[in-house]
Amino acid sequence: MKGIIVQFRRSRHRIKEKHYLLDLGFTTRDEAKKLAGKVVIWKSVAGKEIKGMISDAHGNKGLVRAIFESGLPGQAITTEIEVLGLSGSNADQGKGGKK
Repeated sequence: MKGIIVQFRRSRHRIKEKHYLLDLGFTTRDEAKKLAGKVVIWKSVAGKEIKGMISDAHGNKGLVRAIFESGLPGQAITTEIEVLGLSGSNADQGKGGKK
C-alpha cells in the first residue's frame, strides 16, 4: 500500500523531527487505527531507505502518525511512502510475508 507524507507532527512552537503525518487514503479514524504497528519505508531518490512505524491515527479524517528511525529531510514532504505487511502490498511477497 502506498501513501503520501503530509507534514511533520508539530505544535505551535515545536516540530517533532521523527514524527510525520501520512495520508493513506482512508476517510475515518477507525479505518486508520487498524494500521497501528505496521512498518513504513521512505525511499530517497538516491536509493536510501528509512524505516518507521505507524503509531496511531491522527484526527478524524483518516490520517496516521508514523515515527521514523531518523528524521526525514524536508524534501520528503509530499513524496510517496510504502506500508509493508499488508496483504494488498506487493513489497512483502517473496520476503516471508503474506501471499
